[in-house]
Amino acid sequence: MPNHGWHDAAWNVVSVLVVAILGLLVWHLCVRIFDLPKILLPTPWQVAEAGWRRRDELLMASWVTFFTAAVSLMVAILIGGALSVIFSQSRMLRRAFFPYVIFLQTVPIVAIAPLLIIWSGYEFRTAVIATVIICLFPIVNNITTGLESSRPEHHDLFRLYGASRWQMLVRLQIPTSIRYLLLGARISSGLAVIGAIVAEFFVSNGADYVGLGALMTRWQGLLQTDALIAALGMSTLLGLALFGLVNGIGLIFFSRYTRVD
Repeated sequence: MPNHGWHDAAWNVVSVLVVAILGLLVWHLCVRIFDLPKILLPTPWQVAEAGWRRRDELLMASWVTFFTAAVSLMVAILIGGALSVIFSQSRMLRRAFFPYVIFLQTVPIVAIAPLLIIWSGYEFRTAVIATVIICLFPIVNNITTGLESSRPEHHDLFRLYGASRWQMLVRLQIPTSIRYLLLGARISSGLAVIGAIVAEFFVSNGADYVGLGALMTRWQGLLQTDALIAALGMSTLLGLALFGLVNGIGLIFFSRYTRVD
């Protein structure tokens, strides 16, 4: 069984690499066959060269964006966890306030970013607020579902032993909801990187720090398509890195809570 698992994992990696190589080959052939200018679509090699030439800028901006996304994800987990506990303990409050959590998910961040800048300025906190808004709904929805997913017979057993609502929450509902929390965090990890970059399109224009969003805006204005695509590739790697970090934390610290009964 372990060998079979390693075989499947290796096959998955090989499949992903083959598709990536084929995609790069098709990209290169399209540029050559249709004689596309570099300003419209550079070759993969030209993108790699541009990324290497600007590696210092890309690495520094990537760290800024990753830090913004990670902080925003942690804040969203804290706020979302608190709201989920409240919603799980009071159906009235859930009916009253949960629609507003859904509303935050439906509002385009591009539309509210200018308002956030007016209220909070060209600051790091503004980018965090914008990113938290994007990340919040999956976390609240998943944790709330997890808190309400414990089995009725377990609730009956706790009541039989005279457990209080607080004891049931801490010893039954929260442990049951851990795997739902990790699921919400995985979903929001990708959203956090997207939110951080979109926020940087606006916030970094007047801020002291420069993230990938600011670099992409600058290079788009200079028509440096090769560098722009290199930054896009870095943003993809950041999303994968944050997703992997969330998975790693879940495996290391919460593995005993994530087993499916």
